[in-house]
Amino acid sequence: MPINKIDEDTINIRSIQHYLYCAHRWGLLEIDKAWSENYFVTRANLLHERAHDPKRKYISKDKKVYSAVEVYNDSEPYRIYGVVDSLEIAINNQSKITIVEYKPTKPKNCDFNYDDAMQIFAQKICIDNIFSCDCEGYIFFADVKKRVKLPLKEEYNSFNTHLLKILKEMRDYKQNGQIPPIQKSQKCSGCSLKNICMPKLKKAKSLATELKELMEG
Repeated sequence: MPINKIDEDTINIRSIQHYLYCAHRWGLLEIDKAWSENYFVTRANLLHERAHDPKRKYISKDKKVYSAVEVYNDSEPYRIYGVVDSLEIAINNQSKITIVEYKPTKPKNCDFNYDDAMQIFAQKICIDNIFSCDCEGYIFFADVKKRVKLPLKEEYNSFNTHLLKILKEMRDYKQNGQIPPIQKSQKCSGCSLKNICMPKLKKAKSLATELKELMEG
């Protein structure tokens, strides 16, 4: 299934990360087609532009490195596709494949964010299917210039069960044209869609104030 021949039921892996970060925001993006950028979005976009530079393809003494690799898995119940920032293939063992995804900032209180890990697990589902391998996954954090290995193999069953669950949820929402509700625990301060999602409203004047202004006018 070439990426340029996808249907509405096929899910972009990037949108899985959006859905887990905030399902309501995902709905605004995917269903309402809303869009707005802020500092955080622009910074991430610039980082990925550099990561997807075709000049980053190279061969070292022990591995081949490819950037912006298109991947997909068109089998049921997955039907997903996306782009891997960087894919490393060992020269002496071509079944040893490593995903490297680039993120601007390392989380303060944990090694990685779960929504980012799920995004990379979905990439693994595609790569394992294409290359008949059991690949590993890393996140490279630009601010600390450090890779963090993800427990994709160790937690495979847990990740896979959750991935299938959220893929079904996403397809149900899209089919029904329904935007998921805002979660009470959702942190919205850094979201680029904050003003679209929760626009600031001016405080309404009281009836007495309105009448007084009319009489004085």
